[in-house]
Amino acid sequence: MSIRVQNLTKEYKQQRAVDQISLTVQPGEIVGFLGPNGAGKSTTMKIATGYLQPTDGTVEVNGFDVRTHSMDVRRSVGYLPEHNPLYLDLYVREYLRFAGALHGLGGAELSRRVADMIERVGLGLEQHKRIGQLSKGYRQRVGLAQALLHNPPVLILDEPTTGLDPNQLAEIRQVIREAGRDKTVLFSTHIMQEVEAICDRVVIINRGHIVADGPLSQLRSASTGAGVIVVAEFEGDLANPAVLSSVSGVEQVDRISTGQYRITATPNTDLRAAIFRLAADQNLTLVGLRQQENSLETIFKELTQ
Repeated sequence: MSIRVQNLTKEYKQQRAVDQISLTVQPGEIVGFLGPNGAGKSTTMKIATGYLQPTDGTVEVNGFDVRTHSMDVRRSVGYLPEHNPLYLDLYVREYLRFAGALHGLGGAELSRRVADMIERVGLGLEQHKRIGQLSKGYRQRVGLAQALLHNPPVLILDEPTTGLDPNQLAEIRQVIREAGRDKTVLFSTHIMQEVEAICDRVVIINRGHIVADGPLSQLRSASTGAGVIVVAEFEGDLANPAVLSSVSGVEQVDRISTGQYRITATPNTDLRAAIFRLAADQNLTLVGLRQQENSLETIFKELTQ
């Protein structure tokens, strides 16, 4: 496995930021690491990159222990920290050549890798500017290019899409997806749609403890904090909307717009067949019926509040 965390604990004087957590991330897996601010995400990532030492427990990256083989860990990891540290006076291409040289790249190989990264993260029009002249979104792209430059087997990305506009988000998501084909990717974000779009698995941490770990489908099926929601659309408003409340399992009925109703049911209840039969029995013209899954945002709130 590319990342193996076992009983990891990190203490800052009287504060325990990470408390006995364990997780593994397999090669070729993209894992979203979620949690409220201060939950322990960045601390865990910094330990996995060798930036911080753990108080207790073990962390192995690409088969190397972060305590005893710190340099091997750093060679194996492409890391984009939460606060992207860049040399603002350097030009984009100049900075990437500098970063590549730190990883031992040189000559034609370094030039090829820099050109490839500039194209992959969409820095072509900005490559001859000083980093200090770039917008926050383009600075994030420079940081991501730096993380990918030496072709590491493991990517650890802390809030990699901060400051990106919707078009940039789509482009960087694609870069992360492509990287995940042959790399291990662990990244944190507060953008839930990001996780739903590209992650194989979700790990949620709260107050230093892992409170959920699994595929999003598994987390949705295990969620009990919110009822199942069905949106039913009829041909015009119902004369008696209360008839929908007569269906077994219905907890609440809300009118969304003309002919559209949001129907909330108890967890793990599928109302669709019952509503279809009700419409037939009541001579109601049903023109649309869809069930909404629990969103990741709902699950996140349920587990962290």
